[in-house]
Amino acid sequence: MSQPQEGQHPLVCPRCRSAAIEVLSNSPIAGVWTMYSCKTCLYAWRSSEAEENTNPDKYPEAFRIKPEDIPKFPKVPAIPTLRKS
Repeated sequence: MSQPQEGQHPLVCPRCRSAAIEVLSNSPIAGVWTMYSCKTCLYAWRSSEAEENTNPDKYPEAFRIKPEDIPKFPKVPAIPTLRKS
């Protein structure tokens, strides 16, 4: 997968492969980097990062997630029970 050109969005999120991608920001110097965010898993990355962070095929398998698993994830941090004094 090649890096998207300025003004183009990546095809899918590197972590969950969702197509729900948005541009968060662009570099102050035009064309240096674009900051993307996945609306599904909330992963964020710059276009200038290493391919293992931007390319879904090279993203570390141990850190990949499936969008259908997200609702099953625990809420962290858990809210502790109030102490009685």
